[in-house]
Amino acid sequence: MRDIMGMMGKVKEMQAKMEKVQADIAALEVEGKSGGGLVAVRLNGKGEMLGLKIDPSLFKEDDVEILEDLVVAAHQDAKGKAETAAAEMTKDLTAGLPIPPGMKLPF
Repeated sequence: MRDIMGMMGKVKEMQAKMEKVQADIAALEVEGKSGGGLVAVRLNGKGEMLGLKIDPSLFKEDDVEILEDLVVAAHQDAKGKAETAAAEMTKDLTAGLPIPPGMKLPF
């Protein structure tokens, strides 16, 4: 019976830690850049875009496709940074758990 109570306590402790990590990840802000910094995208930890900056030199009629590609590349850069930061934040929390490599957690 003591083992069950101890395990329940550890489950509640882990749940509280998980909730804090989820909040920290949601509050996370990362910036991705492309085109040597001509395009910058800011995302939160959930992957939602918070901001976009485009250097005015890119506003030329014949450069529309290049600009579109740079925006996509900056978004991908920021998303990769957010995923890496979230993985680092959850690494300690999931230490010792049998989670297969490459499996994404639901937070």
